[in-house]
Amino acid sequence: MGMPAAPVSAPSAPLGVRVASYALMAGALWLLLGHGLLPGLLFACLGFLVTRWLAWQFARLGRRKPLTPLLLRWAQICAAALVMLAPLALLMLGLSHSRGYITEAPQQYRELLDYLARTVLELRLKLPSDIAALLPEGAAEIQKTLASYLAAKAGTLAVAGRAWLGGLLHAYVGLLIGALAAVRPVASAHRPLAQQLHLRITRFGDAFRQIVAAQFWIAAFNTVLTAVFLLGVLPLWDLHLPYSPALITLTFVAGLVPIVGNLVCNAVITLVGLSVSPAAAVACLGFLILIHKAEYVINAKVVGQRTHMGVWELLAVMFVAEAVFGPAGLVAAPLFYAYLKKELFAARLV
Repeated sequence: MGMPAAPVSAPSAPLGVRVASYALMAGALWLLLGHGLLPGLLFACLGFLVTRWLAWQFARLGRRKPLTPLLLRWAQICAAALVMLAPLALLMLGLSHSRGYITEAPQQYRELLDYLARTVLELRLKLPSDIAALLPEGAAEIQKTLASYLAAKAGTLAVAGRAWLGGLLHAYVGLLIGALAAVRPVASAHRPLAQQLHLRITRFGDAFRQIVAAQFWIAAFNTVLTAVFLLGVLPLWDLHLPYSPALITLTFVAGLVPIVGNLVCNAVITLVGLSVSPAAAVACLGFLILIHKAEYVINAKVVGQRTHMGVWELLAVMFVAEAVFGPAGLVAAPLFYAYLKKELFAARLV
């Protein structure tokens, strides 16, 4: 992020100390993932990196003056205050313009899933007759099964308001922890176990910067283009997709999950487009293929080269993590696997 990289090596320690640090790190990650604290972990890393970057930028503003410890300390305090207060300011601004959006988001997505279920059931009616005739006879049963699945998920989301707000609270608390950790006074010396734990956390932070930060910008890139397409391009053709704000938000959130998130976005937006007209569905599908081809190139360059992870590796890890931990495992799998590969590479095992 334009600041010196943190050191990723430490003096050698006895085998028992290293094993203890590995066990503590693995146990902490397991507990965070198993108890629904993944948003807090991700935003703690984000808060740490952003605070460090802002502090470095603030310190550079006074580069005409000698960079004294006092000046650096004030830069860190200002950066931490900005990181901690900015979400509150954005929240107040957002609520003043779109009151109730955050608290009503689960209900909006329930309505979206119900809408998708109805679209699936009416698939033969939406398609041109010559194309609908090509569907196999068993397609109706598949449609009913898929619609039932979507309806079940909609019922789950109907009671997800508390979990939604809880996740936002965990994310903000994690942001506070990360900002405060970034400006903590640096101890002059560490015991062997503390040194090894610092090394583990530093490598995890490097994995976060490489995977999540890159995926964040890719998701933001997709979201901006999708918003322009749904709100600007389609209306020029007199095509208006329902639930456009929810679809734009879904594009960003799902875009944070490599590969699988793109498939989810493609399927949902194309189905919503099909509910309007076959032409809208074709336009949506063509647009999504275009931007995700561009994203594939970016992902391969930015993420693949830095972490030395292949697509098959990501898919396998995400499949196993989703089966064990659910959606949280799907999100955490690329980050945790990138960290694991860093540790294995440092130990010269891969």
